[in-house]
Amino acid sequence: MRIPGPGARGDGGVGAVAAAGGLHLYQLLLHAEYGPVVRFELPGAGTAVSVADPVLLEATAHVDKRPARLFEFLAPLCEAGNLQVLDAEEHGPWRRLLLSVFAGRPSHERHFAHFTTLATELADRWAERAGHGPVALQKDLTALSLRMICAYALGGAAADIVDPDRVTAAFEDVLTTYLGPAREEGAASAAGSLAYLRATVDRVIAAHRSGGRTDRSDLIGALVEAGEEPARIRDTVMVTLLAAHHTTGVAVSWTLHLLGRHPAAADRVAAELDHVVGDRAAPGFAELRRLTYLELVLKESMRLYPPGPYGARETTGPLRLGAYEVPAGTTVFYPFWAIHMNPAYWPEPEAFRPERFTPEEAAGRPRLAYVPFGLGPRSCEGAGLAMVEAQLVLAVLLKRFRFRPAPGHVVKPVERFVLWAADDIRMVVEPRRPGPEHP
Repeated sequence: MRIPGPGARGDGGVGAVAAAGGLHLYQLLLHAEYGPVVRFELPGAGTAVSVADPVLLEATAHVDKRPARLFEFLAPLCEAGNLQVLDAEEHGPWRRLLLSVFAGRPSHERHFAHFTTLATELADRWAERAGHGPVALQKDLTALSLRMICAYALGGAAADIVDPDRVTAAFEDVLTTYLGPAREEGAASAAGSLAYLRATVDRVIAAHRSGGRTDRSDLIGALVEAGEEPARIRDTVMVTLLAAHHTTGVAVSWTLHLLGRHPAAADRVAAELDHVVGDRAAPGFAELRRLTYLELVLKESMRLYPPGPYGARETTGPLRLGAYEVPAGTTVFYPFWAIHMNPAYWPEPEAFRPERFTPEEAAGRPRLAYVPFGLGPRSCEGAGLAMVEAQLVLAVLLKRFRFRPAPGHVVKPVERFVLWAADDIRMVVEPRRPGPEHP
């Protein structure tokens, strides 16, 4: 049976995506019109097959290959080969090594105090500017998440080597130029920034080697201990900075946006924080597990606004998706936003309902109905770390502040490597008073 979808337009699909307002919105339109499996023109990849049904997704979960053309934009960050398109044989051991660091409680706990300090410093800055106009959440929070992941990826040996402000500025320069729409503008500056970042990582690697110490909770230490070549270690750190830089800041921004529009949920989060954290400014690492409603809110936020709105794989053999046969070499597109908005598994999908993620409600859904960090062997290795960071930052900010939408400001989701907001998310930040509050 032929997979349904729109006819070819002759422009590789660029016009249809632009007319819809972006690839994330185009997927919603496609699946609303043609059903759970759609054939369409994907710019840069020819014809692709998009799958928005979590049950059918199970048939693709084993696929361990990414379409190289779609990930060429990351090539400038890598010198030893694009880490996002490693073949399965090489990718498996590299992934297991990353998971040994990113997925472990010792790693999270070791860095937790420093993460808390960074989050508190941002809260202090916002407290000082209270009453002086709205805050641009995504700008400040992605800068915070970049500082966090720099500290995490570069490790303790970097304390006397790395200038965190300069690293942050250099990485933003690289992101804006190499991954933005105007790649030729500022190319010389970005090349210098990229060279600086690589030299910085090299100095940290050298410090690890000369110190002779290894630590499985330290990314560079684990890579050095595993015998990885310096170029591969450097590339791994660069890609880690890219991936983690946006995830946490974007997720926290959208969560605060939603809580600003739903004051009853914000009250409940605040009450939970007061009960668990008491008079302290931030929770301890073990207390994150007790912030159960905050976790529900964060998950619902990432359902409505997944930081990465889509992903892609390439079939290495024939694949059956329900009634459809997909040949080898086909780009399979994962429309995470469309999956999260599938009304068959998410009644009234546009409504903000954190209770969807209680154990009772979650038990009735397929496991791939919620995929904010991807699926299968190419899913995000740093998912656990991202959740710890996001819950901590939210706890620190919501313990101290109430967030209200800035009057007249329109929040419009757009694509910028992640699900960004076109003109940031601008909110009024006010000190919180104890007890139930309403704007």
